[in-house]
Amino acid sequence: MLVSAKEMLTKAKAGKYAVGQFNINNLEWTKAILLTAQELNSPVILGVSEGAGKYMAGYKTVVGMVNGMLEELNITVPVALHLDHGSYEGAKKCIEAGFSSVMFDGSHYPIEENVEKTKELVNICNELGLSLEAEVGSIGGEEDGVVGAGECADPDECKMIADLGVTMLAAGIGNIHGKYPANWAGLSFETLDAVQAKTGDMPLVLHGGTGIPEDMIKKAISLGVAKINVNTECQLAFAAATREYIEAGKDLQGKGFDPRKLLAPGFEAIKATVKEKMELFGSVNKA
Repeated sequence: MLVSAKEMLTKAKAGKYAVGQFNINNLEWTKAILLTAQELNSPVILGVSEGAGKYMAGYKTVVGMVNGMLEELNITVPVALHLDHGSYEGAKKCIEAGFSSVMFDGSHYPIEENVEKTKELVNICNELGLSLEAEVGSIGGEEDGVVGAGECADPDECKMIADLGVTMLAAGIGNIHGKYPANWAGLSFETLDAVQAKTGDMPLVLHGGTGIPEDMIKKAISLGVAKINVNTECQLAFAAATREYIEAGKDLQGKGFDPRKLLAPGFEAIKATVKEKMELFGSVNKA
């Protein structure tokens, strides 16, 4: 059964580790992530962007697939199904479809409007027992066509949003989505420290977990980050393993073209990536 992310993140923040949000793109992704979480006895958050939701034929399809897998694969670790970078309308649709957690990204609105819309969603989520993530200061890189430069959030604005009663807060600290450019300046721990000082026990979220050096990830966790989002890294691992299989001509041998065989190396590559991240984040055996 899907759960809200509140309890797993409160525990993570108190225990100085982080829970990974791994974005799902199809059945292979979902199955690989869930099986790895179960094998490592780790809580996990499945992230779905609005674009991925559309690609997977809609939010109800995603909810049906995930709920079916939890039952049929006997998944007993805590699993939250979370809308990633949701619009206000998207958040409402996911709530209706049966997601257990949503993110409303109001970072591109003036702060007053971000506050107003977030407040309304806090009320809806509280009533239904769902977790809600808000964002202040846009995360750089490209996320479904929205390009940001990786700005740093204003700690006072973070406090305004945190005080509305959201479950977790994504604050821009110079992090970006996708691959990091060679001239990337690194994470601003100064901003993170200031945000943590103003928001207290609130679990903080680090977006764009792909390509941030391990020591920076560990430092961010020590400064209150309890949720780290990973997407690009799984996609790169899947693509590389699939390329290798095809370049070796394995799809031309016997029934090698069968999608179950063709996608198996990529599936295993996702599992290996998720395992590596869960170990780094410290969530193994924390279910």
